[in-house]
Amino acid sequence: MKRGKAKADAPKKADGRLSVKKGAERTGKKPRKAKADKDPNMPKRPPSAFFVFMEEFRKSFKEKNPNNKSVSVVGKAAGDKWKSLSEAEKAPYVAKAAKFKTEYTKKVAAYNKKQSGGGSRDADDEDESEKSSSEVNDDDDEEGSGEEEDDDE
Repeated sequence: MKRGKAKADAPKKADGRLSVKKGAERTGKKPRKAKADKDPNMPKRPPSAFFVFMEEFRKSFKEKNPNNKSVSVVGKAAGDKWKSLSEAEKAPYVAKAAKFKTEYTKKVAAYNKKQSGGGSRDADDEDESEKSSSEVNDDDDEEGSGEEEDDDE
């Protein structure tokens, strides 16, 4: 019986698909920078006009469709409704969004001012508290060592 060449016996051809190199296998590229940690005290960005509209729309949509549990359906319906609104109908949402944005800019300005000016004061306070606690510990150690000597005598 003649046997044809098995797939294992056939010479391997280069795969026509592109290979994706990950992690350390990357060559010739700069390593990615790690993301900076987010400050939890930083003010949250204000919602856009669409998201202001979404808050109101979600309530009315849930009243009309109480059995709907899908977030995507609500989002699609809201997007369609938003697109169909005229500029006059969108105006109140745009005005609210502008109001939120002005409040946000004030909060960010105060936050930045606190970060630049107040940050150095906080560090000084921490240094003082560390000094005072170490001084207290030093005093305790001295008193404790004196008592030990008295016990030995």
